[in-house]
Amino acid sequence: MFGIKMGFASLTLGQALMILVGLGFIYLAIKKEWEPYELLPIGAGMFLANLPLTGLTTQPSPELGPGMAGVLGIILKYGLYTWTLLPQFIFFGIGALTDFGPLIANPRAFLLGAAAQIGIYSSFAGAIWLGFNIKEACSIGIIGGADGPTTIYTTGLLAPDILGITATAAYSYMAMVAIIQPPIIRALTSKKERQLQMKPMLRPVSKTEKILFPIYASIIIILMIPKSAPLVGMLFLGNLFRESGVVDRLSNTAQNELINIITILLMLGIGASMPAEKVLHGRTLMVLFLGLAAFAVGTAGGVLLGKIMSWLSKEPFNPMLGAAGVSAVPMSARIVHHLGHQENKKNYLLMHAMGANVAGVIGSAVAGGYFLSYFQKLF
Repeated sequence: MFGIKMGFASLTLGQALMILVGLGFIYLAIKKEWEPYELLPIGAGMFLANLPLTGLTTQPSPELGPGMAGVLGIILKYGLYTWTLLPQFIFFGIGALTDFGPLIANPRAFLLGAAAQIGIYSSFAGAIWLGFNIKEACSIGIIGGADGPTTIYTTGLLAPDILGITATAAYSYMAMVAIIQPPIIRALTSKKERQLQMKPMLRPVSKTEKILFPIYASIIIILMIPKSAPLVGMLFLGNLFRESGVVDRLSNTAQNELINIITILLMLGIGASMPAEKVLHGRTLMVLFLGLAAFAVGTAGGVLLGKIMSWLSKEPFNPMLGAAGVSAVPMSARIVHHLGHQENKKNYLLMHAMGANVAGVIGSAVAGGYFLSYFQKLF
């Protein structure tokens, strides 16, 4: 027709299926309101990337002339694959949004955040056993932290071919926290444990403590795991902007305009990294299963350590707090608070759970840095 080649004849069954999956994500975002800020642009990027003959996902290269690269290809190359800028800036925005006060007031929460990372390492071992190479196993395991930006950053550097599916799995399981975590928590705790009432208020945290925390925490963590610097450093830099009180305009920009723009680009890029030829094979199902298992094991690991801490604590300590040790902020903390309040109307666990939740953000970033330190230069 007038020399224009239409896409209908080139549309494969796999591409049609991925277009439907993308539209399904958009449906869940709009109708069910499941993580709409993530799932809607992921779904849009997914169906756009699977429309044939568009050139949208063509990545820049020296062989291509000016204007030949597609907008999604530019996002993929510079935002996710080559420079991995987008997840780092997401961490900057997260830091500006995060109040580390509950963690500073209750440093024991660091232990819960660390325990919940057991899901990452157990799924890493499971992926090796199922035949994935080490870099792919690292990328799959990190899903267990329920931390989308860390999953994207780690996978982009180690195993970019599975970036789309690992990132989508991470954000999908974050959206399903309210479905996944409560059965695990109830299975591992008694009604009496869930009813344990803690002090409603944490100790006051001074402004000086909040300013010093991102400084000394970043120095200590980065000296221990240097490869964690891009994520941990940006997280604490954003938090320093927030707590300093002298750069309100910059802090507000990081919390609003910047993180919104980066979220659009990042989620479109995730969707665009899922063409049918990369996704529709048996390994995809294994990745989804391992990611779910990692998240479940991480939740269980946090709860089990919470039970030990409850037995050892002189004051009432609700073991459900351990479930908030994954990085799904603030969803996991809200789930723990809701379950505790259901069992005991006098129970207010939100601030306690937020301490474990933000510790999980740090823990997953450290795990990603650990994997990069040991395995990035392999092969």
